[in-house]
Amino acid sequence: MTPKTLLPRLLLAALIALPLAACDGMSRTQQRALSGGAIGAAGGAALGAITGGSLVTGAVLGGAGGAAVGALTSPSRR
Repeated sequence: MTPKTLLPRLLLAALIALPLAACDGMSRTQQRALSGGAIGAAGGAALGAITGGSLVTGAVLGGAGGAAVGALTSPSRR
């Protein structure tokens, strides 16, 4: 394997592994915000594609909205 083909593969492996490692030790609110953001980004990108708008704009707006809703609807412990 040449260095030209090895570097992109290592970067891809790091990009896949890093988000999984970052989720360790998150609170329930943080987990809900993260999953809400991911679902919102996917939904926003899909709506952008369906309506002929920008995929990136849809993903950014959907992700921000989903993260906010996920964090705000988290049950609080008292």
